[in-house]
Amino acid sequence: MNPLAQTATPQLALTGARIFTGEGWLEEHALIMRGGRIEALVPMAELDPATARHRLEGGVLAPGFIDLQANGGGGFLLNDTPDVATMAGIAAAHRSFGTTALLPTFITDHPAKMALALEAAREAQRQGIAGVLGLHLEGPFIDATRRGAHPLNFVRAMTGEDVALLLQAASGAVLLTVSPGQVAPQDLARLAAAGLVVSLGHSDAPAAQAETALAAGARAFTHLFNAMSPLGHRAPGMVGAALCDDKAWCGLICDGIHVADEALKVALKAKGVDKIYLVSDAMSPAAGGPDEFMLQGRRVKRQDGALRLDDGTLAGCDLTMLQAVRYCVGTLGVPLGDALHMASATPAALMRQDHERGYLRAGYRADIVYLDAALDVARVWVGGLAH
Repeated sequence: MNPLAQTATPQLALTGARIFTGEGWLEEHALIMRGGRIEALVPMAELDPATARHRLEGGVLAPGFIDLQANGGGGFLLNDTPDVATMAGIAAAHRSFGTTALLPTFITDHPAKMALALEAAREAQRQGIAGVLGLHLEGPFIDATRRGAHPLNFVRAMTGEDVALLLQAASGAVLLTVSPGQVAPQDLARLAAAGLVVSLGHSDAPAAQAETALAAGARAFTHLFNAMSPLGHRAPGMVGAALCDDKAWCGLICDGIHVADEALKVALKAKGVDKIYLVSDAMSPAAGGPDEFMLQGRRVKRQDGALRLDDGTLAGCDLTMLQAVRYCVGTLGVPLGDALHMASATPAALMRQDHERGYLRAGYRADIVYLDAALDVARVWVGGLAH
C-alpha cells in the first residue's frame, strides 16, 4: 500500500465491546481500523483522544465468519446460475448473518456448467467481489453410493482433461471435494501441489484408501459423518480415518439434523477446535430464501428446519454460520470462543488464508462481526466497510 495513502486514510476505533481475537479475549480494549485493515488493538487507557471512535453497547467483536460450503442463500443457488452475480448474491445474503468470506459451492453437474462456475470464480476475483474467496467444487468426482442429493447421471471419475482444467483454473481459493476412489493418487498429488485444497467426501472408501489420499496431499474431510463410510470397529471407514489423522481438518454441520449431538461431541473431542471448521452447507432457502426450490429439476422443500427432496433425502441445509455458532454454544455447550474459532480461524487455516483472515490482529483484514448479548449480528465490517 502507498504510505501516503495509508496516512491519509482516517483511523476509526471500535470501543465498548469485548474483543475475541481468534485466540483469546481482550477486555477494555479498542480495535483501530484504517484503510480496510486492522491497525492495532490497544488498551482503552492508551487510546489517543484524537482518534475517531464508534462506541458499541457491550457485546462481542470477533473475526468475521468464513464459510467454506455455501451452495446458496437468500434465494440464490450457484448450480442454477453459475455466474458472478449469483456468487455476489450468496455472499451478500450470508453477510447479514456474520459471514464475511465464503466459498460459493457448486455440486455435481454437467461439465460445461462446472467450467462456468470456475470462470465465474475467476471473474469474481478479478472484480474483487466482497466476500467471495473462490470456489468449492463438491463433486462430480464422488461415489454413486454416497452421492446424497447429487444427481447420479453426472457422477464420474476424474480424467486427465479434468486435471488440466483444474490446474489452470486461477479461480482464487479452490476447495475440491472428491472420493479417493474416483481420483488417482498421482492426480490428487498434482492438484494439491498446485495449491488446490483437496477434501475427501461423498465416498464409500475404506480407511486405508482415505489414508492413501491424505498421504498424497488431501487436507480435509467434507461434512464429517455425512455421505461417507462410517466408523466400524473392524472397518473404520472414512470417519475412522478422519478422526485418527491429527493433521486433517474436518468440516462439521451443526444443525441438530445432519449429525447427532453425541457424534458432534465425539468429533470435537477427537479433533479439537483447531481441526474442526463449521460449515453451513446452505442452499437457497438459507439466509432469508424461500421455503421451496428446484435443485437440478427436483423439488426441495423446507420441513421442520430441514431441506429434503420428495423422497426424503437431505439436500443441503437451511443454516447460517451464525446459527451453527449458536448451536455449538447453546446445545453442545461449547465455549463461545471455541465456537467462534471454528467459524473463522480454523477454516482460514485450512484454506491458507490465516495470514490475513480468521483473527483480529494488526495488519489483518478488517473483516469483523459484532454480536450483541443475545448472539445476534448487530453489524458486520468487510474490509473495513460497515454493512
